[in-house]
Amino acid sequence: MSDERPTSTYQRPASGPGQRPSGPGGPRKKRPFQRRKVCRFCAEKNLTIDYKEPRTLRYFISERGKIVPRRISGNCAKHQREITEAIKRARNIALLPVAANHALP
Repeated sequence: MSDERPTSTYQRPASGPGQRPSGPGGPRKKRPFQRRKVCRFCAEKNLTIDYKEPRTLRYFISERGKIVPRRISGNCAKHQREITEAIKRARNIALLPVAANHALP
């Protein structure tokens, strides 16, 4: 028997410039500057949130039928809560689809 250790075929990745650091999550990607989204209901005071108006609520629903989050829609917290409530009420009386496979009126 020989005293040699078996060599491994695995090599640790190099951590240099342009390489992925070994920390959790990997490198942070810089996003280009994007304009701050403004809540359209705060900007235009005459707009109202009503569950009986599915046309205005459809802007806040994805094509899968899910409610779009604040960071994407640009709504403030107060109006996002009102929109969520209105969408749920409209779904309850079948003005809006509950899921993607439901037909839109």
